[in-house]
Amino acid sequence: MGLVPTWLGSGQGRQMTVSVCIATYQGQDYVERQLRSILEQIGPGDEVIVVDDCSRDRTVEIIESIGDARIAVHRNPVNRREVFSFGQAIELARGDIIFLSDQDDVWLPGRVERMTESLRTSGAALVSSSFEWMDAEERPLNVAFDGVSSQTSNRHLSNIVDIFLGKTNYFGCAMAFQRRLVPLITPIPAYVESHDLWIALAANQIGSNLHIDDKTLRKRRHGSNTTSTVSNRSLPLKVWARWIFLRSMADLAARWRRLSV
Repeated sequence: MGLVPTWLGSGQGRQMTVSVCIATYQGQDYVERQLRSILEQIGPGDEVIVVDDCSRDRTVEIIESIGDARIAVHRNPVNRREVFSFGQAIELARGDIIFLSDQDDVWLPGRVERMTESLRTSGAALVSSSFEWMDAEERPLNVAFDGVSSQTSNRHLSNIVDIFLGKTNYFGCAMAFQRRLVPLITPIPAYVESHDLWIALAANQIGSNLHIDDKTLRKRRHGSNTTSTVSNRSLPLKVWARWIFLRSMADLAARWRRLSV
C-alpha cells in the first residue's frame, strides 16, 4: 500500500477488536434502527462510542434504553458540531479497527466482517466502501455521486486531486481504519469542515488507502441531513474550502514527519 511508515504497521496476525464511533444530534427518529443494525454485527468485546452534541430531543434517552453494555454515551457540554464530536469519539475509542457511523443509516449484513478483513489482509490504514441511498422511509433512491472504486485505491495523487476539486468520493459513514492511523488524524483541527475528507487526505498522503466496491450500508437522505458540496457553493466559500484543503495537507504532512522520526 505504498511507503507506509513503521509506526503505522500492518495490523495482521491477531484477532481485532472493533470500535464504532457515532456523533449524534437530534437523532431520535432513526438512531435506534441504526444502532441495532450495528450491534448485531459486533462482538461482546467490541464497543460503540456515542458522542452526543447537546441533543434536545430523546436521542440519548433512546440510546440508553437499548440497554447494551457495549454502548458508551458521552455528552458535549456545549454544542460543538459533528467534526469535533467525531474527533472526540475517535480519541475515546479503544478498538483495533475504528468504524465511523452516521446516526440515521442502516448497516448491511456482513459490513463489519468485510471491511475488517479488508484491512487485515491488505495492511491498509483506511478502507472506504460503496453504499446505496434510501429515503426517510427506507425506499431506494437514485442519487448521483462519485463514490469510490477499487480500481483507484492506489491512485493516491488522483484521489487527493478529486478531494481538492470537490468530488463526492469519500463519506465517513463508509469508512473504517486501523487504530494506527489515530495519531495522525487526531486531534482534528478546529478549522476542518469535514472529518471525512481530513481522514481520506491523511490515508492518501501516506499511501495507505483501500477502496472496495461492496455496498456495505444504506445511507438515508432526509430533510434535515442534506449537505452541501464544494461544487454548489458560492465563489467565496469555494475559495475558503480550497484554503482549508491546502492547510490540511500541510498540517498532515507535518504530523507525518513528526511521527516518522
